[in-house]
Amino acid sequence: MLGLKLETDPRWVNIVEKNIEEILTDHAYCEQKAATNAITILIGFPYHTDLVDEMLKLSKEELTHFEMVHQKIKDRGLKLGFERKDEYVGELYKFMRKGHKQEIVLIDRLLFAAMIEARSCERFKLLSEQINDADLKEFYRELMISEAGHYTTFIGFARKYGSHVEDVDARWQQWLDFEANLIKNYGNTHTVHG
Repeated sequence: MLGLKLETDPRWVNIVEKNIEEILTDHAYCEQKAATNAITILIGFPYHTDLVDEMLKLSKEELTHFEMVHQKIKDRGLKLGFERKDEYVGELYKFMRKGHKQEIVLIDRLLFAAMIEARSCERFKLLSEQINDADLKEFYRELMISEAGHYTTFIGFARKYGSHVEDVDARWQQWLDFEANLIKNYGNTHTVHG
């Protein structure tokens, strides 16, 4: 379904398990950034009412996820910590087209979001299957399902609002190719995308 061209090495879970506080803190901020991205989309493209409605809903859900991750942190007697730079997302951001017609910018903003959701979904699936912590195994299974839904939402809107401008599926393949090359450099730290 996701179409990712390179899977995460399962040994990434071993890295994560060595520092649960780091992965949870990083994950919390990923949720906050996802909420911010949804708000950015609705502010930038307010004339698409259905998109605005969906981004409002999605941003609330992402903040709820932030709250859920923060609760997991507190339940374990840990602290949230400071935000970490997400170099993977930064590299994806550079690939996004900017300074073009609004329709092109919208397509790429939506595909950018879809890519992040797809990789997060893939990583959460891996955690739900392989992490030794039963509580986190179930937690990440639930979030994996949510991320898959977000991925579908972003891809759907890109196709809806971009199909008259360009071949959105062809552009998505470009994103998949770029991400496959990029992700080769990641998967060796205890962060969601690291």
